[in-house]
Amino acid sequence: MKDILIACEYSGIVRDAFCKLGFNAVSCDILPSEGDPNNKHIQGDVLAVIDQPWDMIIAFVPCTHLSISGARYWAEKVADGRQQAAIAFVERIWNAKNCKHICIENPVGALSTRSSLGKPTQIFQPYEFGERAAKRTCLWIKGLPKLVIDPRASIDPETIPYKELNRLWLMGPSPQRAKERARFWPKVAAQMAAQWGAKQLAPV
Repeated sequence: MKDILIACEYSGIVRDAFCKLGFNAVSCDILPSEGDPNNKHIQGDVLAVIDQPWDMIIAFVPCTHLSISGARYWAEKVADGRQQAAIAFVERIWNAKNCKHICIENPVGALSTRSSLGKPTQIFQPYEFGERAAKRTCLWIKGLPKLVIDPRASIDPETIPYKELNRLWLMGPSPQRAKERARFWPKVAAQMAAQWGAKQLAPV
C-alpha cells in the first residue's frame, strides 16, 4: 500500500480520488474534512507530518499572500513578512525530507519569481480536463511527469457561458468565498490519481 499525503486539503476531493484506486491517501488541513467520512484526515498543521516517509505529496498551499490577483498588496505583505512566511511554508513542503514525488498547486503569482521553486512545471486550465470553469493553475512537479491532457475531454471555453466559465472570479464576498475558490476540480483530481497514482505508484 502506497502512502500519499494531500496537504492543505479540506475538501477531500483529491484524497478520495486516490482512495478509490486503492491508495492510502491522507488529507491534512487546519479545517475539518469534507468528502468521504471513511477516508483519513489529519486536522492540524501539515508541517507536523511533512517529513514522514510519504510516497507522494500533493499540496494545495494557501494563495492569499501569493496570487498575482492580489499583487497590489504585495508591498504591504512583504513589509510585514506575510509573503515571506507564505513562501517559506511552501518551500518547506517542497523540500520534505522523505518524499521524492511532490506536486505544489497554486495560481500564477509570487512562487514563480520569489521562491526557490522557480517557474512552474505545468500550467493548465480546468476546462482542458473537462471542467466547466476557467482558472489558470500552476503545478510545480518533482519526480513525476506532467499531467497528460486528453484533447477529447477538453471543453472549448467559447462554448461555456461567461458567467459560468468565470464564476470563481465573479463570486461575491461571503464567509464561504475563500473555501469555494480553493476547492479543486474532481476531473483533474481523477487524472492525478490515474496518471500519478496508477501509472507511477501502482499499489502492490
